Amino acid sequence: MKKIAFIGLGVMGFPMAGHLSSAGHELRVHNRSFEKAEQWIEQYQGKAFTSPIEAASGADVVFACVGNDNDLKQVTLGEQGAFAGMKLGSLFVDHTTVSANVTRELAHIASQSKLGYVDAPVSGGQQGAEKGQLTVMVGGSEQNFSQAKPVIEHYAREVTLMGPVGNGQLCKMVNQICAAAVIQGLAEGLHFAQASGLDAEQVINVISKGAAQSWQMENRYKTMLADKYNHGFAVDWMRKDLAIALKEASEKGVQLPITEQVDHFFADVQAMGGNRWDTSSLLARLKAVDSDKI
Repeated sequence: MKKIAFIGLGVMGFPMAGHLSSAGHELRVHNRSFEKAEQWIEQYQGKAFTSPIEAASGADVVFACVGNDNDLKQVTLGEQGAFAGMKLGSLFVDHTTVSANVTRELAHIASQSKLGYVDAPVSGGQQGAEKGQLTVMVGGSEQNFSQAKPVIEHYAREVTLMGPVGNGQLCKMVNQICAAAVIQGLAEGLHFAQASGLDAEQVINVISKGAAQSWQMENRYKTMLADKYNHGFAVDWMRKDLAIALKEASEKGVQLPITEQVDHFFADVQAMGGNRWDTSSLLARLKAVDSDKI
């Protein structure tokens, strides 16, 4: 069993850290809102700390699952950052979806202090985190990956090394590019089915047995048909992720026209007040467009 620090107890980090505690590891947790850390302690075995440096002190592996590039820098760097408290030879595992550039920057800083670093963004959403069924795409050295993988496997069904540091984030960008198009396609399909007078449940039962099947279809069609969106992966988070992917694509001279269009559609959902709605709320946008509400 390892001494593990987990920084960031949001909808993903909370259950992920819980799986590590339930597996018998010694957990040291930190969250920007200490109240959330106290809530975690009420459910799992571990200790809560008020700063990243305190949580990371003496840990074998330090995990982070925070919001964006700036949040990640805030919890890693500076006098109160995790790097300042980590012991020589320990490993930092970043589950945050951030830019490949900040990942490489932080990995370089970590290496100067003789710390290991892997970027390990995840896919599977809150449901996957709670069930311990996440897919994790990792960037880093073989040695650091071999150290991280058995720990990550407590809450993941797939953990794959994609190449050097930064490649995990690049793979996550591909994931979000593909997911955005699939969600829009499912929303349009359901919208068309309903407008055509078809039994949408029956339609899904049929087409899900063929080439149209997807994770989104399997896990979201029922809530979409019920116009329920207060769950799952938030539109705000998806727009953050797509902004990272679109910026990376622009720097590489790569055109992503569908991704750009769907990103604009998500902006419409935000304008409807759906910032925290699940990304499947693209169907709600289509209904609003047809009724001239946006």
